[in-house]
Parts: sequence; C-alpha cells; structure tokens
Amino acid sequence: MLIDDAVRFLSQIPPFQFLEGPTLRELTQSLTMEFYPKGTVILQQDGPVSESLRIIQKGLVRISIRPKGSGDEEVSDYRERGETFGLVSLMGGHQKTTIVAMQDTICYLLPKDRLNDLMSSHPAITEYLLQFHLTKYVDMTSREIQGKSLLLGSSDRLLFTAQVGEICRATATVMAQSATIRETARRMVADRQSAALVAGPGGAPAGIVTDSDLRAKVVALGHSIDAPVTQIMSQPVITVDEKEPCFEVVLRMLQGNIHHVAVTREGSLCGMVTTHDFMVLQGRSPLAFSEDIEMQTTLEGLAPVSQKALTIIGALLREGARAANIIRIISELNDRVVRRVLEIAEKELGPPPVPYCWLALGSEGRKEQTFRTDQDNALVYADPPAALREDAAEYFRRFTSFMRNGLVHCGFEPCPADCMASNPQWCQPLSVWRGYFSDWISAPTPKAVLNSQIFFDFRPLHGDLSLAWELREHLGRLIPDYPTFLGFLANMLVKNRPPIGFFGAVAVERSGEHKHGLNLKIKGVTPLVDIARLFALEKGVRHSSTLDRLEALRGGSTLISDLIDELEYAFEFISLLRIHHQYRQMEAGKPIDNFIHLDTLSHLERQSLKNAFRLALKVQDLVMERYKSFII
Repeated sequence: MLIDDAVRFLSQIPPFQFLEGPTLRELTQSLTMEFYPKGTVILQQDGPVSESLRIIQKGLVRISIRPKGSGDEEVSDYRERGETFGLVSLMGGHQKTTIVAMQDTICYLLPKDRLNDLMSSHPAITEYLLQFHLTKYVDMTSREIQGKSLLLGSSDRLLFTAQVGEICRATATVMAQSATIRETARRMVADRQSAALVAGPGGAPAGIVTDSDLRAKVVALGHSIDAPVTQIMSQPVITVDEKEPCFEVVLRMLQGNIHHVAVTREGSLCGMVTTHDFMVLQGRSPLAFSEDIEMQTTLEGLAPVSQKALTIIGALLREGARAANIIRIISELNDRVVRRVLEIAEKELGPPPVPYCWLALGSEGRKEQTFRTDQDNALVYADPPAALREDAAEYFRRFTSFMRNGLVHCGFEPCPADCMASNPQWCQPLSVWRGYFSDWISAPTPKAVLNSQIFFDFRPLHGDLSLAWELREHLGRLIPDYPTFLGFLANMLVKNRPPIGFFGAVAVERSGEHKHGLNLKIKGVTPLVDIARLFALEKGVRHSSTLDRLEALRGGSTLISDLIDELEYAFEFISLLRIHHQYRQMEAGKPIDNFIHLDTLSHLERQSLKNAFRLALKVQDLVMERYKSFII
C-alpha cells in the first residue's frame, strides 16, 4: 500500500511524472521515508553532505545561506510539497546551504546510487533536476562573485517566499475594549504606530483604529475623546496567519484597499503588518506602484505611471514567481488604472444621471491579462425613467468615448472587434443586457455563442456592483432552462483542437508571417479557458477566472473533477511560457505576440507542452462523447 501511495504521488509531480509505469514502480521500491518535526535542521551549511535526493511529500522547508564573513543568514528559497532538495550537496560533495523544516515535513529519500542510474537513463529527468537545482545555485554564485547579495533578488524574492510572520511588527499597539479614544491616541503616539488593534475575548482582534479614523471620526466630527475606543474602531479586522506568504497578504491589501493587517499565531494576535512594511521590504513592490496610481489626478500624470507598472513583470519573472501570481498582480494594477480613469471621467463629465457599472470582459474579466493588449469592456446602467432616457444615453455616450481615449492614452489599445463600452451596442440599460443574454442562450447561433464566450466572463470593476450581480443572477437562472446552449458551447470548444499531430508531435504554422511558430494563446490557453467556462456554466459556478472556476469544480461531479490538478498545472505552465516570451519581445523592442518557436524551448519544456496539449485533447474527447448530439 505504501508503494502504491508513492507511485500515485510521484506520478503527479515533475519530473517523475514522465516515467513509464513499471519504471516508476521500480523506483519507488528504492525509496525510504523520513519525518522532520517543525524546526528540524535537515541539512546544515558546511555540515555532512546529503546522500539522498529528498522529495517533499508533505510540509515546507526553508533554504538559507550564510555568506563568508557575515553572521547573518539570508533566505534563498522555500520548497514545498512535490519539490526536491539536496541535489547540489549530493553532486558537489559540499553542503552550501542550511535547510530547516518550517512545518512538520515528510520526505521520500531517493538514494544517490539509484538517482545516478535514473539520471543516466532518462535525460529529461537530468535536465529538469539540473535546471531546478543548479541554475539557482549558479545564480547565487555569480552574484557572490559580483559582490552582490546571495539572496536571489533580495526584496523581490522575499515577496514570494517569506511568510508574513517574518516581517510583521511584534510591537503593535493593542488596546482593551474598555480603553478610551484618548488613551488609545496617546499609546499610538508613544509607540510610534499609525494604528492600534482592539483586542476582543481571548486576545483575538475585535477592531482597528488608524490615524485616519482619529482624523475623520474624532477631529472632523467632534467625537468625545473620552468615549470608548470601540465607538470609532473599524471592523471586522483583516487578519492573516503568520505562515501566510507575503505575496498573498499584499494581494489582499490591494484588493481591499487597506493599509493595516493583523497577524495571528494559532488564532491569537502576534503583530501587525502595514503597507509601509512592504514598501521598506521592496521598493518596487506592487503596493508602491498602486500608491503612485492612486495619487494621479489627470490622464497626463496617470499614463507614464501606468506604463511604468509593466516593469514589475521583469522583476517577478527574474525571481521565479508563478504565472498565476504574476497575472493576479498585473490584473490588480490594471484594475487600479482603469478605475482611476473612470474617476477622472466622472470628475470631467459630472455625476451620471443613473447608477452604472463598468464591466471588464474576456481575459481582463477573467483577471488573466499578461501585458496590456486590447480593451475589452462594457457598461450596464440602471433602467432610467422615460424622462431621463435620452439624457442617460447621451451622458454614457460621452462617458464611454472619454474612457476609450483615456485608456488608449494609458496604454490599452482599442479592441479590433469593437467589444468596448464606446460601441453603443455594449453600453445599455440592465433590461437590454438581460435581453442580450436571454437571446444568446435561447437561440445559440455561432455569433451568439462567440458573444457568450466574451461577455459571460464579465467582472464588475467600478460603480454600482449590484447591477452586475443582477445580470449574473439572470445568467445563472437561464442556463438550466436551455441545455441546448451548453451543447453549442461544447461544439465550439472541441473545434479548437490542440496541435498534436498523428505521430504525437506538436504541429506548428507551416507558412505565413509566423511560419514554424505556435500560437500559445489560441492553441494553448484558450482550450483550457473554454473547458473551465463550459463546466462552470454547467454547474452554476459564478466565478469568472479560469483557476477560480477549476477550484470551484474540484471534488464535484463533472467530467473533469479528477483532472483539476492537471488542468491547473497545464494552465500555469502555458501561461508562464507566454509571459516569458512576451517579456523577451518587450525587452527587445519587438511587437508583442503569442507565437513561440519550439526550438527556443528545452526538451523538458517541449515535453511539458505536449503533455498539456494531450490533457486538453483528452478532455475535449470526453466533451465530444457527452455532447455528441451537438457536435458538427
């Protein structure tokens, strides 16, 4: 049973997933298993070398190094479930790093002699392990020669590998619920803090008071300073566990537009982290760009900041960030720019005659933009009274025209297909949008299905969000009544087959401008996006992003329930290839496209791409069988 468990585990992680079944089973018979309690030093710098490659089955380890002549250890990496460590020590005969279990950790151990046999007989395994381990070590060595920090990218790397507990302020000001506003303000001054946490029963945070609360609620409104602090505190407090990655905390702060987060240890308060802490940690952080965006009051000021924000992609790529993380950060920054242009438009044109909601569509709606490409947006507004219909239509005509030009000024090119709010067809009252959705679903012509693939991925970005939620609810009610629509959607999905030829080779363009190229967006990302959309609509999932849709379908009863991990890995891998490709084009001053040449990929990358295509084909075959009566 233990061997079966090991086979199942290794068959899902690179590079062992590339082994044939019998070879993998034989390999697992050589494995042993070890348990390391949290805090265990597994390998010590300058200590005994590793005699095995360790494969993390559960847990998390931290890898750090102490440069010569320095007493301070610098964290270089974290490894988690499915990743390996110890190869550099095993091959080099010298232990260059210290590796500590950050959680209770279980590892499979592959002995040195068995690993050597495996690497000799399987070049793909060798290439992966060398790329994963030695590239990082070479990078560290070259930085040391240049007299730079051994910490890979220092602040940039920390954003993605450090846990928030490592940078939070343990000296946070904490007040009892019985404290007065006066006492709280005095303590904040004495502690030199910009916020105070109010502790509830058991020490859990019950609320937070910030400098802005004191200005807005006490100074401006004349609130008594002898009143209980609970009368001006904000709640609930955003709390995160000390083990949360810094990146996740930054993302929550961006999304919630908050500046203070309470940090807990096993449910009890242990400190606080602020936007300032992250800006000190990383001068080029997403929070720093976000602050720059928020400060702009004109299009002329916003445009250069918007363009500058793209430079963060290079930093994220150099520090090994996952594609999903890069996309989420860039989407948040893009959202900030669009919202700022919307606010400038409202200031320029005055308040709208009726409430409206700005919708992001397509890849922007799914939060899956890499570099800014086309505008994909729409506008829905509340049905106006008869007397205001013409005024509302005219206002939003001028408003969306301003938005189109303003976004172009900030680097968002117009959509070639005119899927923008400035097109009167896509700037309509809620009742018209309901009619659109009803027509597309009840009479699914090819044009209607194409529209649904763009517009059903909508996401509210600004304004009266209830208008978007009403439209989402309307969509959810329609789908079960028209199963034929899903059949037509399935038909569109299976027509875009990933480019795997008869003999299993990846097919590329044979002529034209992109001869020998492969379109990673159309042939790689789009099939996975379409798969997630089909099953999300089928099951009533309301999320718009591909990864969120897949997560919501995990453990359900769809055809893909058992393939979620594989689909997520495929989406991550192809997205990362695409981002790297586009960033290299941008750096070289070339036009950005989605066409990659296979000869620029390593053997492992080509094999992983082929596996992703095979997975998409497998799901498409399942869809064809299920919806065969609709497949043309």
